[in-house]
Amino acid sequence: MRPTMTKRPLFAALAAAFATALSAQAALAQEGATGASFVDNFDKLDTGFWYVSDGWNNGGHQNCTWSKGQVSVSEGILNLTFEKKPLGERDYACGEVQTRKRFGYGAYEVRMKTADGTGLNSAFFTFIGPTDKKPHDEIDFEVLGKNPAKVQLNQYVAAKGGNEKLADVPGGANNGFNDYAFIWEKERLRYYVNGKLVHEVTDTEKLPSNAQKIFASLWGTDTLSDWMGTFAYKAPTSMQIDRIAFTAEGDACQFADSVVCLLN
Repeated sequence: MRPTMTKRPLFAALAAAFATALSAQAALAQEGATGASFVDNFDKLDTGFWYVSDGWNNGGHQNCTWSKGQVSVSEGILNLTFEKKPLGERDYACGEVQTRKRFGYGAYEVRMKTADGTGLNSAFFTFIGPTDKKPHDEIDFEVLGKNPAKVQLNQYVAAKGGNEKLADVPGGANNGFNDYAFIWEKERLRYYVNGKLVHEVTDTEKLPSNAQKIFASLWGTDTLSDWMGTFAYKAPTSMQIDRIAFTAEGDACQFADSVVCLLN
C-alpha cells in the first residue's frame, strides 16, 4: 500500500499544478495579453520593449508628425517634446512611445509632469484597434493644455466613447510630477490621482475587454479647439515621465508608491 499512498499526493499535486497552469493559460489567451508586470524608471529607453512612433500622424486633427527625434531619456526621465519643426505633412514634430506587447487586467501607473500650451494633449493611455485586427478599445488619462488643473478620464468600447470625466490635479499637472493610475478589472475600472480614487466605472457595457498596448504621447491640434483649446505655439515644450508601471491582476505590489500597495 505504501507505493499507492506515496503516489496519490504526488499525483494530486501535479494535477492541481497542471489545472492551475491551464487556467492561467486560458485567461491569458482570452484577453490576448502577452505582457507581464513591469516597472520602467527610464534609466534608458529600451526600444525592445517600447516602440517609438516615427514618420506619420494620426489624421487631420493632429498638427504634428510623430518623430523619434522628439523622444529622449535623460537623468531617469523620459521626455516627449513638441516643437516647431516642419516634418512630413506637418509644421510641428511631437513624440510618442507605445509598448510592443499587449496587457490585460491589472494596475496601470504613470508618474508624469505634463507639457505647457493650449491646444496640446499630454496623454497616458491604453489602446488597441483595427490596425491590430481588434475592435477599438481604450482607457485614457489626458491633460489638455488649456486647463492643466484637470485630467480627463475616458474609455472606449468597440469605438464607442462618450464616458469623459474630469478630475482635479492639485497644484496643476504641468507644475510638478503627479501619479496617475487606473485599475482595470473584468467588472470594474477605477481611476486614481496621487493615490486618491477619483472615479469608478461598474457598468460592464462601458468596460473594455481586449488586451491593449500602453502609450504615452504629446501632440497638438489646429482643429479640435472646442476640446483642447485654441492652438498657440510659443516655444518647445515637453511631457516628462519619471515612471511607467503595470502590475498584472493578482501580482504583488512592485514599488512603494504603487496604488497596488495602498489597496493591499
